[in-house]
Amino acid sequence: MIIGREKEQRELISLLNKEESQFCAVYGRRRVGKTYLIRETFNYQFCFQHTGVAKGTQRQQLIAFRNSLSAAGLKCAIPKTWIDAFELLKELINRAPAGKKVLFIDELPWMDTPKGNLIGALENFWNGWATARREKDIVLIVCGSATSWVTKKLLKDKGGLRGRLTSRIKVVPFTLRECELFANSANLAFGRKDVLELYMILGGIPYYWSFLKKGQSVAQNIDQLFFSETAQLRDEFEALYSILFKRPENYIKVIECLSDGKKSGMTREDILRESKISDGGTFSTILEELEECGFIRRFASADTAETNAIYQLIDNYTLFYYLCIKKNAFSDERYWSNTFTSTSHNTWKGHAFERVCLQHVPQIKAALGISGVQTNVCSWFTRGTDERRGAQIDLVMQRADGFTDLCEMKHSSNIFTIDKDYATNLQNKFDAYQELSKDKRTLHLVMVTTNGVVRNSYFNMVQNEVTMDDLFAI
Repeated sequence: MIIGREKEQRELISLLNKEESQFCAVYGRRRVGKTYLIRETFNYQFCFQHTGVAKGTQRQQLIAFRNSLSAAGLKCAIPKTWIDAFELLKELINRAPAGKKVLFIDELPWMDTPKGNLIGALENFWNGWATARREKDIVLIVCGSATSWVTKKLLKDKGGLRGRLTSRIKVVPFTLRECELFANSANLAFGRKDVLELYMILGGIPYYWSFLKKGQSVAQNIDQLFFSETAQLRDEFEALYSILFKRPENYIKVIECLSDGKKSGMTREDILRESKISDGGTFSTILEELEECGFIRRFASADTAETNAIYQLIDNYTLFYYLCIKKNAFSDERYWSNTFTSTSHNTWKGHAFERVCLQHVPQIKAALGISGVQTNVCSWFTRGTDERRGAQIDLVMQRADGFTDLCEMKHSSNIFTIDKDYATNLQNKFDAYQELSKDKRTLHLVMVTTNGVVRNSYFNMVQNEVTMDDLFAI
């Protein structure tokens, strides 16, 4: 049973009702459920389906393609080139019964081996044959987890495939609400605090959530998923990056630089210096691809003269890996249960909650009643000088109605209290933003917390509140 994804399913089904042949690219982060979505939507009924071979050579890819053709009913020899492979696919299609022919090629980026000319052959198949058929009956769906490859080779192709895609569907991680629905459908009996904590670890990745066991607490589930001797996701980090990137070493170096929980972000120059990666086009590509795949985010200081961008680790699981899994030096199989009240656990919660909030900006806007207001959502920072302290605001919402919401995001097991020190810190942020930004709108402080804010003498600083329950809105 599919949870959510109604819009994506409608888009996929609509391909069958178009008069012309359709070429659709489905992409998104690894493990997000792209393949399951496509197969379930079409009830596993395809004229042809194939999955690329991870790390496979060109010959291995061609052998696998031949095997998929055979499974679809065409017995044939191993093709020598991709041109030959698509000629065989044409033969299979010509033999198929009348009606729409849905072709599903999964993990297309894996099939693009050096000097294999996969894109050239695909271009020839689509432009020279599929779109020229009088029947106009081809629905070609290609899928890939290497988001950067899909973007460059299909979405922004400058060659023969330029403008040829008729549809593109980006499958994004589940929201908190969708994860709550997933947990309910699996009879996991989790409350919203439980779902939030799991989301801070697993993100909205259905594959990870599918391993959770009913009858176990959050801590028990996390121990059995990541820390036990037979943990299903013990090696997930290595698999995640090595499959997405052909040479993952430098990608991981960048991630490691950004993983320190004390760092709110780093500039390009900071990352270069700490990672010791050579500057140049390759480094720029690494940053771009990590951003396209959803592991990091890039933001500049909004409305200021300071334009040097900051990069920040945003992927929930990767943050959890560095702040928690990698620190389990003694291989404690009950690490999560045993460190539940530790300082490091609380530090992780603070950073993880901020990222969850950044992933639920539409829900925050809805809670504030500004869903229909044109809004520039950004971040703001300024470095410290001899005269003033540095300041950073991770979520700034500049509204067309003349207001700017400066959002502070705080995780707390109880109702959050603004004390004197924190109030001073908030005032410093407000003063710095008002002095240094070009924003002339009226400023509002919005507190985004798990359980609300204590009404004490400092609460008057707060104009609006958003709580955990608001983040679970549809």
